Amino acid sequence: MIQSRQGIVQSQWVERSRLRPWPVLFIAGIVLAITACEYIFTYQDVAYGIVIALALAIVIYLVLSIFHFDQGITDCGESLALIPLYILFTASLPWFFISQEYLLPAVYSCVIGLRLWHVYQKNLSLKEIFGFSKEKLLKYSLLGLAIGIPLGIGEYLVLRPAPAFPSFEVKYLLRDAVYMFGFVGIGEELLFRGLIQRDLMDAFGLKWGLLGTAFLFAVMHLTWRSIPELGFVFGAGLILGILYYKTKSLVMPVVAHGVINVILVSVLPYILG
Repeated sequence: MIQSRQGIVQSQWVERSRLRPWPVLFIAGIVLAITACEYIFTYQDVAYGIVIALALAIVIYLVLSIFHFDQGITDCGESLALIPLYILFTASLPWFFISQEYLLPAVYSCVIGLRLWHVYQKNLSLKEIFGFSKEKLLKYSLLGLAIGIPLGIGEYLVLRPAPAFPSFEVKYLLRDAVYMFGFVGIGEELLFRGLIQRDLMDAFGLKWGLLGTAFLFAVMHLTWRSIPELGFVFGAGLILGILYYKTKSLVMPVVAHGVINVILVSVLPYILG
């Protein structure tokens, strides 16, 4: 007898609701450890934060290699391990030999390479993760622009960063746009929405997938040292997560993310600063 689609979906939710406590505690422990690591890195001692990130990555892979978890929990653990590795790449490698102008693309090139290595090792489909469609590219890009503009204005009003240069120049705007869309937007959206959110949703369902990813996204912005910013980024993370869930494409989140950052650091500081 063929099981109906509704029955299959219901059985998957029942299976999720019956997840054993230890795997759930393992994932929750990783999330708490990432939070502690980023807090110590930001507010206590950078060196301690780096050491904790290294230890956390080792522990995650060690636990996954020793204990047998369901595939969904294993996928969650491996995707979450990319966050301490991200901290190590951005904070502990000797970037001093690179000009400040090229530091961001250099760092994020390594970060994106790490994500792509993870995708390759897991035999994942980049086409499926990015959800790229020529027919919907313009539509999703324009919607991402429309969503990113008010969010960018809102984040500027929260943080009010100082201008990075003495005066506004088009060449700096274009350079920052390339950096924010091509490196930061793609790198962070691939990690948080394309990998972590997908895995958390597969293992724990839509609600916890969205909330967990938005929480981690906010945690990674602790370095701004602003409580209102954490609340704002959590909300923005939920919006970006819903966009990815609804469209099954990273185009809209990447465009919105890039627009937010460009407005935050390259436009409004020169207009309202």
